[in-house]
Amino acid sequence: MTFPSLLRLARALPLFLGLLSGHAQAVKVEFKPVADGVFAHVGDTGARTAENEGLNANIGLVVTAAGAVLIDSGATFESARQIAQAARRVTRQPIKWVVNTGGQDHRWLGNGYFQAQGAESIAHAAGQADMRNRGHDHLQALKVLLGARADGTVPTLPTRWLKAPDERMELGGVVFEFRHRGGAHTPGDTMVWLPQKNVLFTGDVVYVDRMLGVLPVSNTRNWLATFSVVEQLEPAVLVPGHGQVTHLATAQADTKAYLLALRAHMKKAVDDGTDVGAAVRSFDAAPFVRLLNAAELMPGNASRVYLELERE
Repeated sequence: MTFPSLLRLARALPLFLGLLSGHAQAVKVEFKPVADGVFAHVGDTGARTAENEGLNANIGLVVTAAGAVLIDSGATFESARQIAQAARRVTRQPIKWVVNTGGQDHRWLGNGYFQAQGAESIAHAAGQADMRNRGHDHLQALKVLLGARADGTVPTLPTRWLKAPDERMELGGVVFEFRHRGGAHTPGDTMVWLPQKNVLFTGDVVYVDRMLGVLPVSNTRNWLATFSVVEQLEPAVLVPGHGQVTHLATAQADTKAYLLALRAHMKKAVDDGTDVGAAVRSFDAAPFVRLLNAAELMPGNASRVYLELERE
């Protein structure tokens, strides 16, 4: 081999090894039991990264005698495949239903994989416009982050839309109750209550361990109304959208308290005619800086809640 050829090989080797390393670091999905026949994968609590393949959220699995039910489908076609493989390590039951608890990418962009396997995907109709409007943008952002790992992903809408605030379905003797109160983090945010198991999957209604995100499509007034349903149900096991499997008291401390404080501060600022910049700077963030990602997310959260209170 000539010296120029060796030089080109040496230059290419780090890139090649980096690609191999990136593949080796692919996100590992693992479902752990939280109740009889009920499992959860707890995703990264940090931001979306190439290493976690955009899957920085919790995913649920419920096994029944007539098939399995997946709570959220992952951020990409490839992560959906990994979710399916993890489910098969738990049960040989096929996935019959895939519930999308909201309009964020990791809640539904894996739908195409599961629909190709014959699963029915389910979401609340209040989230349909949001999914249509933002699905392409979600995918483009994931392509920038993940490159080829986003290949094969197509924003695929659910095949069944729920319409009532409360709906009940049953599969294999297991009751699934859906709770929607006008949205929260996204307009379609819907919780899945398993009354026989005393387990609640909240989707992005509840964040623990990390700071929640208020988006332009979020509605914090409805968010708190949805949270009141969590308090009424008093689940023995609460699987949040982000963070460790937990209990009501932690959800109240990490989600409800922050939303209440933010809304109270911004309402007073709006009523007093305080400028949005001054209102954001004067918010007492001390009780919440303990949450992961707080420093990055709180200024944007505060400004968006100020604008929401102005509209109210």
